[in-house]
Amino acid sequence: MYLVWLVGTRASLLGDAVLYFALGWAASAHGGGMGALVLTAITLPRTVLLLLGGAVGDRFGARRVMVIGDAVMLTATLILALASLRLGASPWLLVMVAAVIGTVDAFYLPATGSMPRRLVGKEQLPRALAMQQAGGQIASLLGAPLGAVLVAAAGLTGAAVADAGTFAIVLVVLVRVRPAFDVGRSPRGEGLLAGAVDGVRIAVGDPVLRPALLLTAAAACFLLPVVSLLSPLLAREHGWSAGMAGLVAGGQSLGMVAVALAVSRRGALGRIGVGAASGLCGAALGIAAVALTETAAVAVAGGIVIGAGSGMFACHIGPLVLTGIPDTHVARMQALLVLVQSLALVVGNNALGALADAQGATIAAAVCAVGVGAAGIAGHVLKPIRCLRRK
Repeated sequence: MYLVWLVGTRASLLGDAVLYFALGWAASAHGGGMGALVLTAITLPRTVLLLLGGAVGDRFGARRVMVIGDAVMLTATLILALASLRLGASPWLLVMVAAVIGTVDAFYLPATGSMPRRLVGKEQLPRALAMQQAGGQIASLLGAPLGAVLVAAAGLTGAAVADAGTFAIVLVVLVRVRPAFDVGRSPRGEGLLAGAVDGVRIAVGDPVLRPALLLTAAAACFLLPVVSLLSPLLAREHGWSAGMAGLVAGGQSLGMVAVALAVSRRGALGRIGVGAASGLCGAALGIAAVALTETAAVAVAGGIVIGAGSGMFACHIGPLVLTGIPDTHVARMQALLVLVQSLALVVGNNALGALADAQGATIAAAVCAVGVGAAGIAGHVLKPIRCLRRK
C-alpha cells in the first residue's frame, strides 16, 4: 500500500512542478512585480494556515484531508485550463489559482507528511521516508524541463491539464489505499485552534523534538539557500558558464538521490540522531569546497557532497521527528516542521542575499558553511540527539 501511495503522490508532485513552472513563466510576461505577487499568493496562505491544517489532519484524518484537497485541486486546474484557453493567462487568474494552491497546501502538506507513519511500521519508517525523498528529488529534477516542453507546446492550458491528470491519479490511489496502522486522532471536544497551539506546546516541551526542530531551522536557513540562491551567484563570481552552474546544481541533486536510495535499501543508521548531525557536517564541507574553489570540477564534486549531506540529514531527521511524537499529533508536527523550514528559509534567503550583494557570494557561502557545520556539531553534542537510537 505504501508503494502504491508513493507512486501516486510522486506523480502528483511532478505535475505540481510542471504547473509551478508554467505559472511562473506566465506571470513573468506581466513583469517582476506580478511574478512576486503570484509567489506571495502561494506562500502567504500556506504559511498562515499551516498549523490549522495540521490540527485538521489530526482531527479528521490525513486520508480524508488529502482526498478533499486533491478534489479541490483537480477542479481548480481544470477551471484554470478552460479559463486560460478562453481568456489567456490574465494576472487575476494567476493570482487566484496561486491563492488556491497555497490554501490547499496548508492542509495537504501536513496530511501527506503524516501518511508514511500510517502506512508502514516504525521500524520501516526510515527506509520509507528515504524512498519518498528520492522520489521527490526526481520529480523536482524532471518538473522544470517537462514544464518547459509543455508550455512551449500547449501553453499554460497544457500544463494545467497535465497537473489535473496527476490529481486524478492520486484520487484513484487514495480510494484504494487504506492506512495499515492505527494513528489516534485528537479529541473531538478540542477546538482546532487549541489543537494547533497544543502541537506547538508539545514540540517546545519535548527534549528531542525541540533540538530536532532547531536543527531543521538551521538547515533551512543556511543549507537550502546554497542550492537555490548562492550557487548561481558563485558561478557568476567565479566566471563559470551557465552550463557549469547547472552541473553543480545537478551534482547536488545526484548526491541527495544517491543517499536517499541507499537509505531506502539498507535503512538508516542505528544512532539516528548522529546520522542527522553527520549529514550537516558533511554538507558544511561541501559548501566550503564550492565557495573556496576556482576549479569547476572541484565545485561539482563539492555539490555532490552537499547533496549527499543534505540527503543524509533529511533521511534521518524525518524519522526522528515522526517516531518521537504522540500518535494524536502526527499531522500537527508535520505542519510545524514545514512552518519552521519556511520561516527560516525566508530569513536565510533575504539575509544571505543582502550579504552576497554587500560582501560577495563567497563570503555568504562561507557563512553558510560555518552555520551548517555549527548545527552539525551541536547535534553531536546535544545528548537528546546524540543518544537517540532507531526504534
